[in-house]
Amino acid sequence: MKTGYCYEVQYLQHTYPGHPEHAGRLEAITAGLEQTGLLDRLTRVPALPATEEEIARVHTQAYIRQVRRVAEQGGGHLDPDTYVVTRSYAAALLAAGGLQKLTRAVLDGEIDNGFALVRPPGHHATTGRGMGFCLFNNIAVAAQDALTHPGVERVMIVDFDVHHGNGTQDVFETNPGVLFISAHQSPHYPGTGRVDEIGRGAGRGTTVNIPLPAGAGDAGYAATLEEIVWPIARRYDPQLVLVSAGFDAHWSDPLAMMRLSLPGYAQMARELVAMAQELCDGRLVFTLEGGYDLVVLSNAVQNVFHALLGEHTISDPIGPCPYEETSIAGRIAEVKRAHDLQ
Repeated sequence: MKTGYCYEVQYLQHTYPGHPEHAGRLEAITAGLEQTGLLDRLTRVPALPATEEEIARVHTQAYIRQVRRVAEQGGGHLDPDTYVVTRSYAAALLAAGGLQKLTRAVLDGEIDNGFALVRPPGHHATTGRGMGFCLFNNIAVAAQDALTHPGVERVMIVDFDVHHGNGTQDVFETNPGVLFISAHQSPHYPGTGRVDEIGRGAGRGTTVNIPLPAGAGDAGYAATLEEIVWPIARRYDPQLVLVSAGFDAHWSDPLAMMRLSLPGYAQMARELVAMAQELCDGRLVFTLEGGYDLVVLSNAVQNVFHALLGEHTISDPIGPCPYEETSIAGRIAEVKRAHDLQ
């Protein structure tokens, strides 16, 4: 497999002292990739900034101007959680553009698959609002761009960040050209992502929310993939799979209460690779979202790259979750009823 990645040093310029979403996250990831020799086995795809016209496929002009203005004025906050510094606007354009460029490289056959190591993250950014550490919705920008590619009419987005990808849902809930599947802790920030949120209008049925109780763990996520994600993906038959990859559902992450392990994450990555190989010639691109334990983050990203390379290597210096997992059988049945999977 020829696996690509996108990373630029400018992503480190968006950072704020004491904030959980800081430049050290990417520094830990790249250090781990270099130390293990993985980086030398990957194909780097240089980023280009997304144009304002490309961002405007997803966000309102008023919101784009707001982010640019706050950055030009020296920084500030879009909400109590979401900061902007002087270089944030440029970094956000480059993050969206980096994922877009990596996705184009997959669609053009230059690489088989890839992982965009970009920040600021994106999946909470709605059409007109930045929130949850996110400025521009990187995965939405890439999906909209992919739909302009010859022969691409159906894109599937899988979001396994521990928080619901409310921004991505907001962008695509009326668009049947994008299947959005989110497995997330509930109740939890941002408070959206109920089972009955299934899309609207022409997009009804192409939003799939799997709100999991705290403690779902490896078994819960495996059952979610087997009983919900696989059958819905086969029914939709996507031509490209994009993944919002958050690693904050790990049992040691400070911002959530799930009980996923590093091997559990690795198994999810392998399942998604297999899904893409079966359904869309392996065309699969991950992009970084959350994950705030730096040891977990670094090793989880390494494990995803092993999966993308077709390998079963798993790095897990932390070990299994010491707590009992929560049954999710009732929730799976509820989601299956909502999407006619019985």
